[in-house]
Amino acid sequence: MKQKLALGHQEFSEVIGNNCIYVDKTETIYKLINSGSYYFISRPRRFGKSLLANTIKELFLGNKELFNDLWIYDKWDWEVSYPVIKISFSNIDHNKLGLEQAIDLQLNEIAKKNSIKLKMKSIAIKFKELIVELSAKGQVAIIIDEYDKPIIDYMDDIPQAEKNRKILKIFYSILKDADKYIKFLFITGVSKFSQVSIFSDLNNFVDITVDENYSQIVGWTKDEIEKYFPDYIKDVGNKYKDIYSDIMLEIKKWYNGYSWDGTTRVYNPVSLMNFFQKRMFRNYWFATGTPTMLMDIIKTKKLTAFDIENTYTTTEILDKYDFTKINLNSLLFQTGYLTIKKIDLRTQRITLDYPNQEVAESFSKHIIDTQTNNNIDLTQTLLYKIIDSFSDNKIDVFIKNVNILFKNISYNIIENKESYYHSMFYLIIKMVGFDIDVEIETIDGRIDAVVKTETNIYVIEFKINQSAEKAIQQIRDKKYALKYADDKRPITLLGINFDTENKIIEDYIKVEN
Repeated sequence: MKQKLALGHQEFSEVIGNNCIYVDKTETIYKLINSGSYYFISRPRRFGKSLLANTIKELFLGNKELFNDLWIYDKWDWEVSYPVIKISFSNIDHNKLGLEQAIDLQLNEIAKKNSIKLKMKSIAIKFKELIVELSAKGQVAIIIDEYDKPIIDYMDDIPQAEKNRKILKIFYSILKDADKYIKFLFITGVSKFSQVSIFSDLNNFVDITVDENYSQIVGWTKDEIEKYFPDYIKDVGNKYKDIYSDIMLEIKKWYNGYSWDGTTRVYNPVSLMNFFQKRMFRNYWFATGTPTMLMDIIKTKKLTAFDIENTYTTTEILDKYDFTKINLNSLLFQTGYLTIKKIDLRTQRITLDYPNQEVAESFSKHIIDTQTNNNIDLTQTLLYKIIDSFSDNKIDVFIKNVNILFKNISYNIIENKESYYHSMFYLIIKMVGFDIDVEIETIDGRIDAVVKTETNIYVIEFKINQSAEKAIQQIRDKKYALKYADDKRPITLLGINFDTENKIIEDYIKVEN
């Protein structure tokens, strides 16, 4: 009988106790604990941070029976256990109670479980009191999960976010003077607010977010998936045997690709477990939360797909998260919509891009939905028509439906420049799942776009307020199609001219090469 999927379980004890699959991360955790004492890690939501935090908690509590058959079982000193303070800011109900009262209740509950009666009133001093009292049993392990949720929850209410930031800064400030009582401190979050902002007093804090030594401490590698989920892979392989010759290749395309060092690639655990359970290639992770703030920024700044994908940045920019002056690259990276594709070791330039098809398609759809005033029913209907017409090489029907979509985009969003229309066309193609490349270099020039389906290759040139004939002539003059001459699929040349006054594709020419 195959083990269950750990969907809905964030407690390590529940994963083990319910006979769920646990992908063993204890070797990396052991290295972490034995290499230092104060750590911070940033990862996107629903990526395994809480399970990691709770695994560390159980280790320090000395719950040996939970680790049977895991790597760490015969390496850890089970004769010694430590008092643990575990606070999860996703579970303290700060929205209803207010942050200070919610923290106060948490501290009192932890004290009660340890037969301690706290006397101090201020949450910061009470936190210090709790640490000192617990240290009578040994140095304390402190684990704080989702530390930034009281700020993230109020990104649309900057005064409240700033108020919560100040509360958290005061709360954490006592940790520096409590150093002698602390065995281990581990903090997780989505964002990386600068140390000056919240953790200014902790100068011995090690940020392992983009540390290659811990790049796979959460998320699953290909080897781990094949080791721990062979029965589930077999099940989905059988379902799709007449569609995909290599099921792992398709799973990789959809759910792999997250990286924090530019080299190691990991799968999103939530997406993958949902896929194994439902056996359908769908968006699972992105659907768990609508990035309203992101969409508002993109809409307000009139950003195109090309302003988001394959962008360059540095670690200094990625480390910053100032909620009063948000850097879009940092926000997209820290929330998981972009990931590190490559790091140039010579210049330290970082290339960011979508991690996989799940995020790329879903994010593109959200952009389109936002720009069509969230007319989701219209968008979804048109997308199905676009998929069918493009797959059947019915370009006239395809263009007609693309124009309907263009017509439903808010007037004040549209920019009268080629890159805007080019990017919208690109978004539509990407959103419906076709393989599209843009700005492709050749010896004679640069191809605007190439779309590949199972049956056709389309070489596309865009013009704005000119003519489709001129676009086709450029494709021919520059011999763009030669790049794909060895491909057995028929090649179609497609010239498209955008009319900025009418906000549509005015004319197009389709030529079989």
